[in-house]
Amino acid sequence: MELTNNLIYASHLPEPSLKDFVESFWMLDNPSETKEIILLPDGRIDIILSQSSTMPFHIVLLGIGTHPEEIVIAEKSRTFAISFNLLATEYILHETVSDILDYAKNLPENFWGFTVDDMNDFNQFCKKATEKIASELSLRKIDERKRKLFDLIYSANGDISVKELSEKVIWSERQINRYFNQQYGISLKSYCGILRFRASFTHIKEGKLFPEQNFSDQSHFIKEIKRLSGFLPKELSQNKNDRFIQFSVLPVK
Repeated sequence: MELTNNLIYASHLPEPSLKDFVESFWMLDNPSETKEIILLPDGRIDIILSQSSTMPFHIVLLGIGTHPEEIVIAEKSRTFAISFNLLATEYILHETVSDILDYAKNLPENFWGFTVDDMNDFNQFCKKATEKIASELSLRKIDERKRKLFDLIYSANGDISVKELSEKVIWSERQINRYFNQQYGISLKSYCGILRFRASFTHIKEGKLFPEQNFSDQSHFIKEIKRLSGFLPKELSQNKNDRFIQFSVLPVK
């Protein structure tokens, strides 16, 4: 699909067996001049492969974002990415991401066997990534308590309390919060706030400027939206020049 700022976007859903770990595969092409956008928090972890007319092929791991970030998309650039749900850090990436909260780190150029040639065919990229992810998942047994925890969090779009999660997965609130801070560098409550914002952005784009999620009142809704986006709901709804982007709310095939 082509966005209104002439950026070309495409995405694929993962195979059903990977859905607890992978949210989507996506690509972004900028065939013309440099673009400036504001990337909004969406609660995902991303592996991003990029190249442009001015920058050579490189791969980065992007941690959870907690605030809006001004991004410059280089002219004649291409990006392929894997967007992960949080459970993937432990069972696919086999590492914590607490040190890259609001940050990214460079990965080796041959990470997972990816090369610049993989940037030529998005479908083949998705296939290669799927095979590698499936291989990584076979290395460790999944903690079903954690799988259930994240299923509840994502199903509720973050609109669920730590106390309720603790009761449903039989895991103490203290242990859950310790796990989140050590593994992701953020509290569970803060992460759920990002997911609620993400769900709210979908409604805001449709012109619904009143809370659809369980905010205490309109004032709380406005305050939380501005805290995570830097703008009021009305400004996000207008989205002048299509500058606000949250890839997770774009259509996925």
